[in-house]
Amino acid sequence: MTAILRVESAKLVRSSLVLTGLFALLSAFFFVVFPAFAEEAALIEEAFPAFLAGLLGIEELHTIEGFVGGYVFSVIWVLFAGIYFAYAAGGLIAGDVRARRMDLLLSNPVSRESVVLQKVAALWVPLVALNIGLFVVVYAAAAAIGETLDLVSLGVAHLLTVPYLLVCAGIGILFSVTLDRVESAQAGALGLVFVLWLIEGLSETAPEYDWIGIASPSRYYDPSAILVHEEYALADAAVLLAAFLALLGIALFVFVRRDI
Repeated sequence: MTAILRVESAKLVRSSLVLTGLFALLSAFFFVVFPAFAEEAALIEEAFPAFLAGLLGIEELHTIEGFVGGYVFSVIWVLFAGIYFAYAAGGLIAGDVRARRMDLLLSNPVSRESVVLQKVAALWVPLVALNIGLFVVVYAAAAAIGETLDLVSLGVAHLLTVPYLLVCAGIGILFSVTLDRVESAQAGALGLVFVLWLIEGLSETAPEYDWIGIASPSRYYDPSAILVHEEYALADAAVLLAAFLALLGIALFVFVRRDI
């Protein structure tokens, strides 16, 4: 039975296209300022507080690879897209429970596990829309200002956003099956993703506290390393996938046993 998957996927089409358009405009703005930015990159790097440099993963800002990794990917993908996936997933179950639609849904021959899995699977829509749309925008915008990005590195940078965003969605779905109010679930999920992002940045500034950032999903996705150094941390991607499966497993366990 894939009816839930089809319905939920259709619901996400409009928001995914709008979000892709907004992110494309933001990316275009970054590229417009890059030529002037590159000339002052050395001074900007020196002026950046260590905390912000850790948050954004800033490296070699005078190069297009360093700029895209430190600004476009760190802001759009790691922060904004991560928050969006946590927020979207936070409403997948709690919204239906709150509106009493879940009772009607479960009156059909469908298991609770199937409901959760199909709703989470519907997030393929924003995953595909954002990755394809922004891949084209970033590569075309770089070419428009006379710069060239390596297609393989750019493709890997986009591909490895998937495990990271799935973890953010996993956080959201766990809140969604635990809390009854959709507003609380969404606020809790996006708030936790944001706090984990901040914690990772803080841990980068003090080596003795580096261990604190282990729990942050952004620790395991470094776009600057991919684009600047062509370092493809597949092991880190595997850690993120394992974390997503663990979060999903816990969410299934909670939802199957809770009273709705």
